[in-house]
Amino acid sequence: MTETSYDIMVAEDDGDDRLLLETAFKETGLKVHLVFVNNGVELMRLLTAQRSIAPRVILLDLNMPKKDGRESLKELKQHPQLKKIPVIIFTTTNNAAEISRCYDLGANTYVVKPDNYTDLLKVVNHLKNYWFEVASVSEH
Repeated sequence: MTETSYDIMVAEDDGDDRLLLETAFKETGLKVHLVFVNNGVELMRLLTAQRSIAPRVILLDLNMPKKDGRESLKELKQHPQLKKIPVIIFTTTNNAAEISRCYDLGANTYVVKPDNYTDLLKVVNHLKNYWFEVASVSEH
């Protein structure tokens, strides 16, 4: 049996959050290839310029420079080839209006970043279990 490697694109401008996510995904045992970008401009450039990168899911922070997560989400969900990629909002923003807005724009899941590593590990395990073991995802 061969092991599968999954691409997860992570739009996150905070270096500490990137490192914590990378460590947490390694601890889950999921053979995953994380591709990091700093903002929505880089995210869209990479996804549209190199169609060989077709992530299984996108983790999207809302608060980034140049193009924030809301603008990126809207653009992703309007793009004919990218709109089927599941987008998980992964942000510190925790208010009902923002959550509703993101779902209206097409977010598949909204997760508020935990404030400690133990809780982050739990969240990453839940994401792994759902998006990589339970959910059927389109081949874009």
